[in-house]
Amino acid sequence: MEWILLGILAVLVIYVIYAYNHFVTLVQRTKEAWADIDVQLKRRYDLIPNLVETVKGYATHERGVMEEVTAARAKATQVHVDPTNITAEQITAMAGAESALTASLGKLLAVAEAYPDLKANQNFAQLQTELTDTENKIQAARRFYNGNVRDLKIALQQFPSNIIGNMFNFKEEPYFELEENSVEKEVVKVSF
Repeated sequence: MEWILLGILAVLVIYVIYAYNHFVTLVQRTKEAWADIDVQLKRRYDLIPNLVETVKGYATHERGVMEEVTAARAKATQVHVDPTNITAEQITAMAGAESALTASLGKLLAVAEAYPDLKANQNFAQLQTELTDTENKIQAARRFYNGNVRDLKIALQQFPSNIIGNMFNFKEEPYFELEENSVEKEVVKVSF
């Protein structure tokens, strides 16, 4: 009888160790995934001033759009998400700032469409390609982060791992979702 109880206790201890290590892995993957998003966002922020300056040379009277992009970039770079303590408020603030920046970039690229010389400019074409590539990487990083958040949420809600997660105070992380309503859906009209 003692051996059976010791065997059950050993299985429980091994499960607790496994579950704890699984939660540590999920939390670290989520933090790593957020770091990937952060890297791509910084790359995007670095590309934007060059893109704005290139367009400025061609579209001097489109000052409002340039200022909007610059202001949106400044706001987005001010939002900080602490990867060691990600909160829903931080993610919401970041999503709002990113939505506004995406909308203003759309306007900037629409302005660029009106200038054939600008579209043919090699610098502009390269910057536009790099920005498109970065946008795709941001989407992929966001999906990777949200996938890790999903896995962590599932583990924290499933029985019996939820007992271990609660016992060691593991917390759910918020999803990173852009606000659909904040991105302007209407076509930008450029007229001269």
